[in-house]
Formats: sequence, C-alpha cells, structure tokens
Amino acid sequence: MKRERNERGRVTIKEAMCRALLSVVLCIAAVCMMPQSLGTMPYVEARQEETTSGNSTSPSKPSNSKDSNDDKKDDEDNDENTLNRSSSRVINDDDRAAADADLLYYMQSLEVRYHLDEKVMESLHKVFDSAVYYIANTDMTVTELWSYVASTKSAMESAAVAKVSQTTSEFLQVADNWETPIVSYGQKVAIVLPIMNFGTEELNDLIVEPVISNLVTEWPFEPDTTNYLQTEPYIPGCQTKEQAMQNRREFTFHFTTRSDVMSGYYPLKFHVSYTKAGIRSEEPAELTVYVKTIGKPGSGIIGGNGQEATGSKPRIVVTGFETNPADVYAGETFTLTIHVKNTSRDTAVTNVLFDMQAAQEGEDKTNTYSAFLPTSGSSSVYMNQISPDTAADIVIEMTAKADLAQKPYVLDVNMKYDAGTVFDLTDKASVSIPILQESRFDTSIPEVVPSDIEVGSQSNVMFSIYNTGKTTLYNVQVKFVADSIEEASAFVGNLQSGNTGNVDVMLTGAAPTMDDGIVKVEISYEDDAGNVTTAEKEITLFVSEGFMDDMMFDDMMMGDDMMMGDEEGGKPKTGLIVGSVFGVVIAAAAGLTVFLKLRKKKKEALERAEEIAELEKDLFR
Repeated sequence: MKRERNERGRVTIKEAMCRALLSVVLCIAAVCMMPQSLGTMPYVEARQEETTSGNSTSPSKPSNSKDSNDDKKDDEDNDENTLNRSSSRVINDDDRAAADADLLYYMQSLEVRYHLDEKVMESLHKVFDSAVYYIANTDMTVTELWSYVASTKSAMESAAVAKVSQTTSEFLQVADNWETPIVSYGQKVAIVLPIMNFGTEELNDLIVEPVISNLVTEWPFEPDTTNYLQTEPYIPGCQTKEQAMQNRREFTFHFTTRSDVMSGYYPLKFHVSYTKAGIRSEEPAELTVYVKTIGKPGSGIIGGNGQEATGSKPRIVVTGFETNPADVYAGETFTLTIHVKNTSRDTAVTNVLFDMQAAQEGEDKTNTYSAFLPTSGSSSVYMNQISPDTAADIVIEMTAKADLAQKPYVLDVNMKYDAGTVFDLTDKASVSIPILQESRFDTSIPEVVPSDIEVGSQSNVMFSIYNTGKTTLYNVQVKFVADSIEEASAFVGNLQSGNTGNVDVMLTGAAPTMDDGIVKVEISYEDDAGNVTTAEKEITLFVSEGFMDDMMFDDMMMGDDMMMGDEEGGKPKTGLIVGSVFGVVIAAAAGLTVFLKLRKKKKEALERAEEIAELEKDLFR
C-alpha cells in the first residue's frame, strides 16, 4: 500500500535536516514550558515491548484483533512518559524527525568529546546526511528505525576516532595495595582492581574491561555477562609515587568462579582505554594481575603456560621498589632495590633468576639503546631460594643515560625459577623509574652603557640568558641590587631547552659608589615542581656626585661677593677673592683626585670581569 507521503514525492536531504532542527527547537520549547522544579528532569521510561510473530501483545490482557493492537500501540506512543522504540508500527514524520534530532545531537556530542577538526567533522556530516536521506525516504517499522539509528551512531563513532593517534600506556600500573585473592570453585567473588597514574598528565574518560575467555585454562570465572565494562571520568597526573597512590582509582568486578576451575594461579588481564591531552588511545593499555583458585578434587592444576601441570605453581610478584638517591638524574649512578614476594603459602621457589631489561630509547631503529645500564655489566641477579610467603629484595646498581628526557622509564623484571617438581616457570613484572634532568643556563657578557653615571642619571644594561639544559626554565626573573642604584628587575618568562631570553633594563643612580662599583644580578627560575633556584652574577657600574655643579655654585657666590665690595664704595675685597679662588682650586683638585681613584677602581673591576668571563667560557666549553 502506497502512503500519502510517497505520492508527494521523495524528501530531500535539506528538508530532512530542516525537520531535524525544527524537532530540536520544539523539544527545547516543550521542556521549557513544562511545570517542573529548577534542576529536575521529568521521568521518562524507556520500555521494550514483548513481541510475538511481529505483533505486540500485553502480558496481562491478550489482544483479540489487529485493530485493538494498533489502538494499544497508538495509546502507548502518545504516552508522554514512555519512549517506545520497539514496535511493528510503520514510522511517521514525527518518528523521522525524532531520529534525525537524536543523530544530530550525537554528532555534536562527538565533536565536543574528541575535539574534532574540520576534516573529521566533514566525514561525520557525510554519515549523518546519508542517514537522514535514508530515514526520510524509507518505509520501516519503529523497531527497524531505531536499530538503524544505533548502527549509524556506531559508524559516527568509528569516523570520529579514525584519525586519533595512539598515546603511550607506560604510566598506568596496578597499585601496591593489590593482594592476590584466593577463590574456590562455585564461589561468588568481588575483584577490586586498583589503578595508579604514574604520569604527570591527567588521563580522562577511562574505560576498564577484563579480557574474558570461554576456556577454563585461560579464564577462571563463568562468562555469564557480556559486558563487564566500567568507566572513570579521570585520574589526575602525579609528581611522586605517593601522590599516585593517593589518587588511585579502584574498579570492582563481580564474578562467579567456574565449577570446573583448575587449581593454581590464573592471570587476569584488563584493557584500559583513555584520553590523554585530548587524544584518544588507539590501543588500550593492558594490566595483568593474578588470582589463586582452588578447584574440585581431580580438576587438575594450572601450569605456567596455561596448560595442566603435575605440581602446584607458586607466583613471584613485585611488591614495590625504591632508588638511592630518591631522585635519579640523567647521567648519574643509582642503586635500585626491587621488593619481591613468593605468594605461595606452602611451596618454596628455587634457582630464581631475575633479569632486568630497561626500555629501548633512541630517535630511530638504527640508533637505539637501553635507558639504564648496569654498572657491573650484567643485568641479572640470582637467588638460591625464596621460602613460602616470604619477601626478598633485588639490589642492582645502574646508570641512567645522560641524554634521557625528564620522564618515567619502564624497567621490565623477567623472572625464571623452579618450584618442587615443576621447572622453568616464568613471570614478568614492570616498574617505572622517574628520571630528572639538571637545569642549566648561561649568560652573555653584560653591556653597561654608560659604565659611569651621576646620581639621578641612568645606565642601560643588556645581556642574554641561554637555557643549556634539557628541561624548561619557568618564570625566569632578573633583579639588580646595589646600594648605589635603585632596585630594578626584569621578567623573561619561560625558556624551553635550547632557547634564549633577552634582558634590557635601565638602572638609575641613587647614591655615590662607595665600593668597587659591583652590582649584583640575581637570576631566578622555577622547575616542573615549582621549586625556585637562584643564581648570582655581577656587573660594574660607578655612580658619582655632580662635581661641576658645585664648582659653578661656588663661582656664582664669589661673583656676588665681589659685587658687594664695589657697592660699598671701597676697593674690591682682594683677600676674599683670592680665598674664594683658592677654595675653588682645592675643591676641584679634591674632586679630580676622587674621580681618578674611581676611574682606576673601575678599570681594575673591568679587567677582573673580563678575566672571569674568559674563565666561564673555558668552563662551559
């Protein structure tokens, strides 16, 4: 049967999009006009109807005819408190508008969530336009409509994350408070997974999901649920292990142990997806913990490779680590102590071999090297035995490569051991060691123009600051301090590694120089943790009184005295004139002597400054 809408002709994409936007506006207006309290959302029930052979029936009252079913569906569709998305009723224009509005809102949410660029948004719009056209020109039931909407959302999600690059996962680790649980066959258990973020950057939109298998040799629990997924809005970045431990997130999973579970230790693998700095990880990080299982008599024993073995298998786990010194800088030697424990309560492990392998670093595949190198030349540590339920320490001295960037580096601990009649069992754990870089800087030779000024005059000081280290210098400031000048300062800002900052300051003379003319230059900056470091340098600037002004004042006074002598009608006061001239000569001589002494001191200071500058150049080469 052809519908009236088909007789009017097919709906274009533009008309369908207009209807979608109109539907969004009408929905917003309807919500605003509803009499509800501020901050309260109306209750809407999403209900799945039971269907039999394509027709919906009520569980309490059976329907007698097709008309009664249609009337019932219409009544349910008109109920403002029910969203019916499962019905055999043919969709109408209102259903199409609601679906278009839902897809539009979802597309906009993807743009906000993933910070999508124009290119990705163009791909999203193509998917959206195609869906709107299909919905507008296709006859389908309500159930088929919303099933198509769900598949379109999945296509939008794929288009949104197609260009997102992968982020590293070395910062996610299982927290130290993890304890291996012990479960028995048929038992319901709650597994609490604590996750720490060792990185300094915040991780957002975390999704944690266990890796489930139907094989009893790989998964000890009943696969009775298809979705064990859990989410977390964020885990903050941390500077220290203590902060990471305090800011850990714990995820609880409820399982039922299989009735045919084998005895031994099962690895539980969890995949963690997240967003870091606005970029979604392409592949999830994988975290592994273990659970000890007790099976029925005769159920068998799980072996080291997931195969049944003839004896029990204990497990060696890494419980923590520490370094001496606590802060490890690139290029320095440090002592690493790793704490391990034999988790078995009745079986000792023997012939234990620990092999430490650091992450490979380098700019390309042909130029790689280990981040840490053992000072003894061997990265292996041997222990004869670890008793049941006993802890032990691995101690090894290592050197961090001098050119490592400031960040945590992963060190893998590979373990190989025997237990009773079972030989060559293996385990692996990882620790992340934060590496720091020494901050360094250098300056050019300051230019002081002029180098001699009078009180109230100004001199221009200019020089450059070079960041010669591998870390960023934050909030770089320069202060000039001396008794002979007014205190002055300059703010340079942040200096990335290898960058240069310039200082250009005018210094004003405040008092005559009473020493060697030394002006202290205090250069301060902050590191990543906000700790302030200050270094001092010196420049030479002489400040003197205005001698010429005093001599001119004395000359004027002498001229007044001579004129006063003439006005008295007598002879000029020759003695007074001679005395004044003599006083002026003495004052000028004294001033000249002081000036020459200051010039001599200044010359000596400049020579010393040049010698110091030459020494600094030789030291920093």
